[in-house]
Amino acid sequence: MSVSAPPDEVLDVLRRQDPQIADVLLGEARRQAETLQLIAAENFTSPAVLATLGSPLANKYAEGYPGARYHGGCEYADAAERIAVERATALFGADHANLQPHSGSSAVLAAYAALLRPGDTVLAMGLDQGGHLTHGSPANFSGRWFDFVPYGVDPETGLIDYEQLAALARHHRPKAIVCGSISYPRHPDYALFRAVADEVGAYLIADAAHPIGLVAGGAAPNPVPYADVVCATTHKVLRGPRGGMVLCTAELAERVDRAVFPFTQGGAQMHTIAAKAVALGEASTPAFTGYAHRVVDHARVLAAALSAEGFALTTGGTDTHLITADASPLGVDGRTARARLAAAGMVLDTCALPYGDGRGIRLGTAAVTTQGMGAPEMARIAALFTAALRDEPEETARVRAEVRELTRSFPPYGR
Repeated sequence: MSVSAPPDEVLDVLRRQDPQIADVLLGEARRQAETLQLIAAENFTSPAVLATLGSPLANKYAEGYPGARYHGGCEYADAAERIAVERATALFGADHANLQPHSGSSAVLAAYAALLRPGDTVLAMGLDQGGHLTHGSPANFSGRWFDFVPYGVDPETGLIDYEQLAALARHHRPKAIVCGSISYPRHPDYALFRAVADEVGAYLIADAAHPIGLVAGGAAPNPVPYADVVCATTHKVLRGPRGGMVLCTAELAERVDRAVFPFTQGGAQMHTIAAKAVALGEASTPAFTGYAHRVVDHARVLAAALSAEGFALTTGGTDTHLITADASPLGVDGRTARARLAAAGMVLDTCALPYGDGRGIRLGTAAVTTQGMGAPEMARIAALFTAALRDEPEETARVRAEVRELTRSFPPYGR
């Protein structure tokens, strides 16, 4: 299978029935094949995952859970979901898993619905410190329904301020503490979070949307032994379909399941659940373990190379697939950097800079590692960053050409 050319049978059908969408798919395939995908939340799924997403299970309505559906004809849907649950619990050492959430935000919503009531106090990383929308944004259900108290990072080190966390917990006595971030490149101390939660009688919710793939490959600590509930995505480093997952203790299993269905969602997307099962099976192999460790190794190489080029790294580096950096030492803010890099064929995000002005850049190494790139390519990418930020038309064109040469050497799905 080639990302630059979707399967012939799919294109033949689309060209006859909907040439406009066929052109969109081809265009997106070219975009992915000819640019560097450095968004930390993205990856390339396996051909097996893609095939499962387009399977006949896409036709099946299956409200409920295996053995207790609201629709008939669910024997194969039940089998797919049971396999997914078994693989998730085995891979992460969890008592229970729910694979039905449609997204990471849906998984967090279900966790809150299972454990909290509107108006409850929740302690979570502040949005300006790296927290997610579901960690108390006033534009999100979380900020509208619950009383969020933010904790943050030390202004000198950029590391989580655990003393502040404990002091806030003792003062506010939250119903739950959320451990997780979208732009914190270090491993949280789950044992310390657990101790603080126990001291104040709070639930511990780990939002492991970013590191869960590294956890699967043994390249990051596992939050499951410490958290009451773990929320995660099945894409990102895990390399599965876009979707969510909730892991929890046996005592909370029924509450979590009811919070997903019928409280927050209707029918499960069975083709996606089957694709999650495929990805979880792939993640349980030695090959994936090696991949997860390479992702981290490459992030450290890229981070060091970016630092040498003049970028200011938050926390001074990374333990994960994720890098956050301030581009202002090179004379540009985060949004300007993102635009100039995109013009040169390098796609990434911006992020909040704790205690700083403006925004930084956020990038990850999962997708380029999936393509087969290694340490030499990470150093090359860092040099391309600096050249692209000069915003000189001839230099931008040169970098874009070099990016295309690089991606031709490492196509996402092979030649």
